[in-house]
Amino acid sequence: MYAITGGGTGGHLAIAKALAIALKEKKQSVIYIGSRNGQDMSWFEFDKTFDAAYFLNTTGVVNKKGTGYVNALLLQIFAIFEVRKIFKRHNIKSVISVGGFSAGPASIGAVIFFKKLFIHEQNAIKGKLNQKLSPFAKTIFGSFENKEKNFMLTPYPVRQEFFLEQFQRTQVKTILFLGGSQGAVAINDFALSVATELLLRGYKIIHQCGSKDFERINQEYIKMEIRKKIELFSFDSNILKYIAKSDICVCRAGASSIWELAASGIPCIYIPYPYAAGNHQYHNARFFELKELGISIDQSRLNEKIFFEALDNISENISTMSKGLQNIIQKNGANKIISEVMSQSEEA
Repeated sequence: MYAITGGGTGGHLAIAKALAIALKEKKQSVIYIGSRNGQDMSWFEFDKTFDAAYFLNTTGVVNKKGTGYVNALLLQIFAIFEVRKIFKRHNIKSVISVGGFSAGPASIGAVIFFKKLFIHEQNAIKGKLNQKLSPFAKTIFGSFENKEKNFMLTPYPVRQEFFLEQFQRTQVKTILFLGGSQGAVAINDFALSVATELLLRGYKIIHQCGSKDFERINQEYIKMEIRKKIELFSFDSNILKYIAKSDICVCRAGASSIWELAASGIPCIYIPYPYAAGNHQYHNARFFELKELGISIDQSRLNEKIFFEALDNISENISTMSKGLQNIIQKNGANKIISEVMSQSEEA
């Protein structure tokens, strides 16, 4: 039986879900081990994809100081003993880590208790936990280039439904501002600052602002007397219906989001979150920018002039960029990863 561990944020959990589905399609049993904190329980507490799901009392250790660091570390250590019982209960042979603080106990437990450890690194820059555990992993899977000996380049495990909305954009008519489930205040505020000009230029606007910021943004659009012209929503699990109507996206540069948008063929103006661990969102966005498949703008440099220059650039090259994005990502990434995991798990 296999265990998938990791989470905390939607990006990690989306990968966990895709890999779990791939295992079940191959008639394999799989459990999930995550945390009570973060988004793990809201995703998987009642998810029937997994044969069982465990949520341990853990929090992140990185960036904690003083007693906060000691307490977080102790929770991780206590959780490792719980993991040992879970491994025995389900006869776990292999553990697949998708990263995030939720992955700590089961990933470390895999090393301590002699289970085969596989890591999926979603970002261009490794997280702290993956950096420390990489030497112990049989294979590290990822979609950004890496020269480590035990690294295997694989397609990003994007859910198949994102490919269903894939088509080549030929002109920019609709712009999607995407802040994620929690919203991104910087993107929300910037959308407000350019909305009137975008409408005057003939663009349609779709704006996902997050539940916490919805009322404020809604009222601002009302004050600007353009609310009826904006398709505004807080969050919708069916983001595909908005992607299908969009030609370009203004968004952060979390790995899952940018690969999902790539699968749909949507060029992006990336505004990397400046406080992401290891500045990984900058490097994620830079990967696409260097291939001329998107444009990255540092949040500190974001202004109307730079934005409209980027928008004009993409508008002039959208057909080429959209096609290039579709070519850079392949379908069935999760199946390819799981096939390799199963093959190596069977080795003596």
